[in-house]
Amino acid sequence: MSTRWFERALAMMREPDPARRESGFDFLREHADSYVAELAAAFEREDDPRLRPLLLELLAEARADDALPVLAAQLAADDDDLRFWAVRGLEMLDTRASRAALHEAGADG
Repeated sequence: MSTRWFERALAMMREPDPARRESGFDFLREHADSYVAELAAAFEREDDPRLRPLLLELLAEARADDALPVLAAQLAADDDDLRFWAVRGLEMLDTRASRAALHEAGADG
């Protein structure tokens, strides 16, 4: 998929119109597996506390091994929404590595 489509959808998620924000999110959810690297990079540079959980949710929806480092890192986040999507994403990934990350985070509290 084109990076142009990703950037357009991400820009839509920033718009004031709720319908446009939802359209951008829905496009990215439908194609999350094609944009894992872009989603991870966007999450890492994002500072909007309303957008970060949505980006992490999209990474969870991708169900991609490449999302594991970002998801695992958010298991220790202060934000409840980020922790929720990190856990959910690792559960959906359901690999040995994702289960180990969940187990390790549980063992650390």
